Amino acid sequence: MTPIADFVKSFVKKHQEGLLYLICGAGTVFVSWGTYALFVWLGIEVNVSNVLSWVCGVSFAFVLNKWVVFDCRSTEGTTLAREIGSFFIFRIATGVVAIVAFPVLYNFGMGQPLFGVDGFIAKIAVSVIEIVLNYFASKFVVFRKKKDDA
Repeated sequence: MTPIADFVKSFVKKHQEGLLYLICGAGTVFVSWGTYALFVWLGIEVNVSNVLSWVCGVSFAFVLNKWVVFDCRSTEGTTLAREIGSFFIFRIATGVVAIVAFPVLYNFGMGQPLFGVDGFIAKIAVSVIEIVLNYFASKFVVFRKKKDDA
């Protein structure tokens, strides 16, 4: 192997979880933004479209985070219930941040359209905030590994 290939392989191995989170997060953002655009284009008011797109994104994110990013394979009832419950509680908390922040950003200069979609600049800014908060909640609370699992 070349030194560059060795470096890339080492980097990917060392940062696999973070890289997977970013890749899966991109998919989640695509679902959230795509459904937001769809709802707006269907004539649904921007704040309602924002809430609906959030629900779509969170549902998609749970599956990817559990199975792909944090490799939590348990389907045992109490474990699954705890994961789903805590995941949605944290996503509701960050969702509240997004729902509150979106109209604030929209009304204070980020309401201009992007790609023909009203309020898309505010949607992007809110998504960045959510991604950071959600990673830490998922890693350290929702999908944390027990000491005997590690």
